[in-house]
Amino acid sequence: MDKLSVVKIGGNVIENRRALAAFLNDFAALEGSKIIVHGGGKEATLMAQQLGIPVQMIDGRRVTDAATLDLITMVYGGKINKTIVAQLQALGCNALGFTGADGNSITALKRSPQPVDFGFVGDVSKVETALLKVLFQQGITPVFCAITHDGAGQLLNTNADTVAASLAKALATDFEVQLMYCFEKKGVLENVEDNASVLPKINAELYEKLKQENKIHSGMLPKLHNCFDALQQGVKHVFIGDAEMIRLQAPYTQIEL
Repeated sequence: MDKLSVVKIGGNVIENRRALAAFLNDFAALEGSKIIVHGGGKEATLMAQQLGIPVQMIDGRRVTDAATLDLITMVYGGKINKTIVAQLQALGCNALGFTGADGNSITALKRSPQPVDFGFVGDVSKVETALLKVLFQQGITPVFCAITHDGAGQLLNTNADTVAASLAKALATDFEVQLMYCFEKKGVLENVEDNASVLPKINAELYEKLKQENKIHSGMLPKLHNCFDALQQGVKHVFIGDAEMIRLQAPYTQIEL
């Protein structure tokens, strides 16, 4: 089986020009087929403030009304996505920018307004891989932003971690997939106050233990849920760390069943 890397990058990389340039240089050097998935929430929040668009968050999740959807489409699908594509081209990595609507690649269902109405937020329902496989054959790297569509003309804001996991799972039948979550920490920390307490490996048993001890909570919970779900559905390797992890030399956490 050919190898495929699906790499999700967080806002701390996107917002720092030097960090983004270093990451993309490492990413372009990765062997085999590859995909980048990105969000851009912090940059969207800054732009919203500049444009006078109210930002509403519930439990750390963005409420996406019509004005906010327009904004994130401009920021995620426009500014951030095309900046990444252009920089990859400069590194000799032929890239193509995507939302889930492009090539009908990722369809989602609008989330129920009960118990909380998050607006135009979608949960992935289907991934079409045929076009992506053609692109890989042509040496083209897809760059996905965290926007999907419902198949009836409506764009939807969708969690970038989930988009990355969904792509990895859908392509695992045809590729040996490694899924990499790059965020602001060196990996999953045993002690959130100690950046050096990176856990080199986490399996399901340790995960449950750390949850019970409240050492893993908040935003790390859905991220790890995506990791274990991906492994259960055929993804070969899953890693969590910062942007330097992509070389698999810096500290990072490997997730195992």
